[in-house]
Amino acid sequence: MGLGASADAGAPGPDYGRPMTPQPTVERTRLLRGTGLAERREQVAGTSTAILEAGSGSPLILLHGGIECGGVYWAPVVAHLAEQRRLVVPDLPGLGESAPARQLDTGTFANWLGALVSATCEEPPILVAHSLLGSLAVRFAAERGDSLRSLLVYAAPGVGPYRMPSGLVYAAIRFGLRPSRRNSERFDRWAFFDLEQARGRDTGWFEAWSRYTMSRARIPHVKRTMRQLISRGRKRVVDDVLDQIEVPTTLLWGRHDRFVPLAVAEHAGKRIGWPLRVIDRTGHVPHIERPESFLRILLETIDSQPNRSAA
Repeated sequence: MGLGASADAGAPGPDYGRPMTPQPTVERTRLLRGTGLAERREQVAGTSTAILEAGSGSPLILLHGGIECGGVYWAPVVAHLAEQRRLVVPDLPGLGESAPARQLDTGTFANWLGALVSATCEEPPILVAHSLLGSLAVRFAAERGDSLRSLLVYAAPGVGPYRMPSGLVYAAIRFGLRPSRRNSERFDRWAFFDLEQARGRDTGWFEAWSRYTMSRARIPHVKRTMRQLISRGRKRVVDDVLDQIEVPTTLLWGRHDRFVPLAVAEHAGKRIGWPLRVIDRTGHVPHIERPESFLRILLETIDSQPNRSAA
């Protein structure tokens, strides 16, 4: 999620790109339990990257949003998706368990994603890109769309006019400065349509996710990465760039998204002609809040999208 801010002035610099031995925590182990995901590390564009994989068949990359925990938050939907696709679930450099890059700008992201596709996919994958990374992914699709089969832009602020709500700015800054339980809940109330309902689906998983995210949010290089990602991912992608995208693209949104309102998607869909699929009674993270509805709409969308060669 993470349209927030962080502060790490005076913190020691990380060893950029250095292979990092994963240190599984109780929380991370709990998050991945029963998913069937296997974890490995790969040098991707010079950065040691944590990659979760499962399933077989045509590749599907799930790219997380701007959130400190990285790709583990896809856990509620991966077991079902892995029955039909080969899943690739990376952690962006500097988030989750991946080593940080020296500078996370649009060029670094494009080189990293291009190298990830080459290293993990034998054919062009479907890419689902959430939130801030969705904004960066549409730039990638405009420049290197021939490496993708199709793109699902999932609640990304960069595809249309966007101004971050002042209340969200306040909640995000508080969490970035002090990732406490209280500040985490304040932030989550912006992310979810119904926080209590989402938490009640699996209280153990939700608690592990909150604790793991808070623990990562205290790490200096994670704070630095979040700040860089927020700076780039909130910027609107200009129409001339969006118009260059030739790969089949669909917009996927929660109807009650308070982070990135549905109006952003409606504007982009109307102007560019991209189909828009809306998930009812959800906020910014439908794959956690209502995973069954998310899966149904995601799979319907994937099945209906034409191959690039037929588009």
